[in-house]
Amino acid sequence: MAGDELLLRSSTRPELGSAVVSPDVESAKREWEDAYRRLVAADDSVEAERLRLQLQVVTDELRRRLGSTFTLGELAGEYRYADDWARQAVSERAATPGWLKTLAVVEGAAFHLYARGAVDYAP
Repeated sequence: MAGDELLLRSSTRPELGSAVVSPDVESAKREWEDAYRRLVAADDSVEAERLRLQLQVVTDELRRRLGSTFTLGELAGEYRYADDWARQAVSERAATPGWLKTLAVVEGAAFHLYARGAVDYAP
């Protein structure tokens, strides 16, 4: 049938200008934004300095794992495993009193900030 032939052919339409973002990525982005707000809200200067140090460690590890060219989907994929590698990285390079209690906030904030460098990032 002629109609079936049209369905089987590949589309010749040009790519849309914006990327389609999956619900998993959108959910992760909301978690990252919330964690970033919580990190910024730290009002104790000693605690804030500890969080910044841990944030840098997690960000450095993200850079090592993903490089500078990545998509939000790839970043969200890495987020699934972040608990393991972030715990190890922070324990080795930035362990401070109570760091395990704030690790989720640090992870999310690092992903939030790193997402801005994604090739398909849109505010």
